[in-house]
Amino acid sequence: MNISQDIPLSDAEFALIQKLVFKLVGITLDDSKRSLVKNRLMKRLTFYGMSKYSDYVRIVQFNRDEAAEMVNQITTNETYFFREPPHFEFLKRTAAASKGDTFLRVWSAAASLGAEAYSIAMVLDSIVGALRYEVVGTDINSEVLNIAKAGCYPLPWVDKISDAYKQAYCLKGKNEYERQFLIDLQLQKNVSFSKANLLDKQTHLGVFDIIFLRNVLIYFNDEIKALVIDNILNNLREGGYLIISLTENLRSVANPKLKQVDSSIYQKVML
Repeated sequence: MNISQDIPLSDAEFALIQKLVFKLVGITLDDSKRSLVKNRLMKRLTFYGMSKYSDYVRIVQFNRDEAAEMVNQITTNETYFFREPPHFEFLKRTAAASKGDTFLRVWSAAASLGAEAYSIAMVLDSIVGALRYEVVGTDINSEVLNIAKAGCYPLPWVDKISDAYKQAYCLKGKNEYERQFLIDLQLQKNVSFSKANLLDKQTHLGVFDIIFLRNVLIYFNDEIKALVIDNILNNLREGGYLIISLTENLRSVANPKLKQVDSSIYQKVML
């Protein structure tokens, strides 16, 4: 079937996709995301030889694998190394205060392509050493997790990494990989990635000292935010820290277990 490259997305079809994405992952797609949804899902329609988004939605409703693929296509993955530097300064101070006496576990709860998780690992490795920490990265998008696991990135991304960290943890590619760099394999040993939906409790992940939950709450309404925060706190030890984006806040999600210690940093307290 010869399908036009510009498949129209009707109001009713967009509403169906909005409801489906919210049901699957709790993300609210407002009208500003309509063009993004249309463009990113168009290739799935082409793959199936379809000319209507409503026909594609029917497949998603009954095919778990395609539902996961739809989530992969829609979820945005803007990321880079050492994004929002104040949080990594806080991580440095917290790690230094531990004096290497404890084993630090940190969760990158919306890991995307892995830049955040590896940034965390670079800080911890340089301060407490390879035997004293673990970083766990999770995301709903299985495609970006595969990239994160490989630890191979476009060379321009290295510009956000300090010279000291570049020399210690980044390997410049050669030949066909000359425009890429690889995260040192020794560092990768302390970092793991797996798929997780923040709408569900992640009891299998264990307890963490610090949880990074940045640039994800903006996609949820207040009810879902509250659910996600409650789930996350099950994995945060008392006295541990929850870090959200500098552009986010928890004013609409009052939780008695959290005490704000900075503009975007909260500490779990004993009730």
